[in-house]
Amino acid sequence: MKRTWLLFSQTVTILVAAYFVVATLKPEWLGRGPLRSGSAVALFEAPSESRRAEPAPGSLSAAARKAAPAVVSINTSKAVHHPRSNDPWFQFFFGDQGSQAQTGLGSGVIISPSGYILTNNHVVDGADEIEVALNDGRRTSGKIIGTDPETDLAILKIDLDKLPVIVLGNSDGLLVGDQVLAIGNPFGVGQTVTSGIVSALGRNQLGINTFENFIQTDAAINPGNSGGALVDVNGNLLGINTAIYSRSGGSMGIGFAIPVSTAKQVLEGIVQDGQVRRGWIGVEPNDLTPELAETFGVKATRGVIITGVLQNGPGAQAGLRPGDVITQVGGKDVGNVSELLTAVSALKPGPAVPFAVLRHEERTDVNVTPGLRPRQSPVRRQPG
Repeated sequence: MKRTWLLFSQTVTILVAAYFVVATLKPEWLGRGPLRSGSAVALFEAPSESRRAEPAPGSLSAAARKAAPAVVSINTSKAVHHPRSNDPWFQFFFGDQGSQAQTGLGSGVIISPSGYILTNNHVVDGADEIEVALNDGRRTSGKIIGTDPETDLAILKIDLDKLPVIVLGNSDGLLVGDQVLAIGNPFGVGQTVTSGIVSALGRNQLGINTFENFIQTDAAINPGNSGGALVDVNGNLLGINTAIYSRSGGSMGIGFAIPVSTAKQVLEGIVQDGQVRRGWIGVEPNDLTPELAETFGVKATRGVIITGVLQNGPGAQAGLRPGDVITQVGGKDVGNVSELLTAVSALKPGPAVPFAVLRHEERTDVNVTPGLRPRQSPVRRQPG
């Protein structure tokens, strides 16, 4: 009996030991998933893959892959001299300070196989040296072809072959709520993609540029993103990221981009003529207010009132007077100063254009021959 019991106990011991060995090393033999150390819950994991064959539903990865190669990082440097470095007394006490290099960081977008790059004017303004770093690791020097401070745009050129080029989209077809991606190099951490929606269209009177028609987005834009791309869900360029509203210096969900329609006009003007040719009529416009309407004795409720006319300017030669209220330019309604500036700047210097004017209570048409708008100084901004 003892012998039988001993044999039974040894057999049970061996079977229990074998069960624990199999359960630990080959749990699938028992129809169980693998166990994590310290866990009593069976976990089932998908096979490890280095990359998904297809993007997840709703993913914007295809747009990012399409647009990202054409977005570059721009590093600038310029020599800064102390304002009193040539003063003998200053040199006596402090020595020869020489010049110090001031560096800058921004982004840009390759828009042509021949090497043209769109960026912001404030990214390259005053730079002595410009280095362009591509997403594929190549680096080269960039040359400024032209700038347009009034829209804060600049055109660079690089000499490299096999350049990735972004596809230009239709910014005029944007709607509030459309999904967008912002691509750039914020804070120099490397190329970064953020997503959001179009928060508003036609933002103006912000005091950022002379000509403002911004796309507002909540896609994160930070210092270093300036000049980078705002793209749609197909990876097509919609705008050039240019500025943010911020109390901290970082993104607060209010960013602004220059529409690609404006950028195309600037690009064509600079490449073809060396400058952007805009119309100009030589008047001082103001938004129509009840106080101004009473002062000038006009009954209009909408339009832009002229409070000053430059002597011998295009407007004066055409017969415009202080107190006139411009309601249309070339058949298009204008309701504020920003709209008037945009409409007039779009005119070609030379051909006469009809302006609809309210003078006191009478409507009249005045044919104005626009001149070439003088070049203006850039406006200071909170950069993106």
